[in-house]
Amino acid sequence: MPLRRSLLSCLLLTSLALTSLGLASPGFALSLDALSNADVSAGLKEALNKGSAAAVAQLGQQGGFLNSSRFKIPLPPAVAKLESGLRLFGMGDQADALVVSMNRAAEAAVPEAKALLVDAVKKMSVEDAKGILTGGNDAATQYFRRTTQAPLMEKFLPIVRQATAKLGLAASYNQLAGKASSFGLVKAEDANLEQYVATRALDSLYTLIGEQEKAIRQDPVGQGTALLSKVFGAALGK
Repeated sequence: MPLRRSLLSCLLLTSLALTSLGLASPGFALSLDALSNADVSAGLKEALNKGSAAAVAQLGQQGGFLNSSRFKIPLPPAVAKLESGLRLFGMGDQADALVVSMNRAAEAAVPEAKALLVDAVKKMSVEDAKGILTGGNDAATQYFRRTTQAPLMEKFLPIVRQATAKLGLAASYNQLAGKASSFGLVKAEDANLEQYVATRALDSLYTLIGEQEKAIRQDPVGQGTALLSKVFGAALGK
């Protein structure tokens, strides 16, 4: 057999063999169907643990909120409207102290999320994993919201309450905002300072987890391990 024909035959046979194994010939990437349930589950769990750990580490350090241009928690809208008046009457220092207290409280609360996020990953079923893997860019982040938001709020509130209770302005805010809320002047979710801070902290946490998820989906190879590349590369058809 001529050499050229022999080489073509070998290439054809190799291509057929790779296709039968679920390997795409252009880049030899695995198809999603070719992955085992164990691979899908392990790969996604690795991604979720990686993303959530990075988000917790960034926000749960000193300055994670207070020194961040993106995530610093401002005064509640009801107080912010009165801020110039507070400063006019010599209460500017109290307003500043309240902002510091709120952000320090958020920084102290976020590390408490780590155990619950890890537990949510452990409890994830194979069906959950496949649904997340083939879902939208924020499918994993939405899974975390569904499974951890309520228990995390319960964990965050006492920590935030302890940090903000030291300031008389916090108690005064709750009293005044509570009355204003009953007249529709303040949003219900902003009527309690602890609830306001805990909600902002959680929203920031899920935002960062979402960004980590997006990065892994877009560039699984650049995010580290062979397993991530294998699983997310298959989902992307790479």
